[in-house]
Amino acid sequence: MPAPQDGPLLDDAAGRLIRPYTVSNGRTRPTTVLDLLSLVMATGSEPQVHLGPEHTVALELCGAPTSVAEVAAHLRLPAVVTKVLLSDLVDCGAVTAHAPAFHDMPTDRSLLEAVLDGLRRQL
Repeated sequence: MPAPQDGPLLDDAAGRLIRPYTVSNGRTRPTTVLDLLSLVMATGSEPQVHLGPEHTVALELCGAPTSVAEVAAHLRLPAVVTKVLLSDLVDCGAVTAHAPAFHDMPTDRSLLEAVLDGLRRQL
């Protein structure tokens, strides 16, 4: 979590107090290939480099296997910024990342049509 002198990262009325891309120092490309469904998990080793408050929060969220999309939602950051933060954590050995497991199961067309029908009814 951020130190008290850092102040809050979010304000209820104003929203995020700093621009999302400032969190990643303007970087838009992670060094590790991550999918939104990739699972990330803390290794238990402490990062030896100074990381920002968002890195710390992301690391805390990775106590159990968590998807990149879920971490992004909790941080309230765009997925690409979250991927940069998580790749920083992978690079310093604090987090491991695993690609999502896809099964070779054929897609059930009737299920997809039912989902589509339900979505149409909502609109």
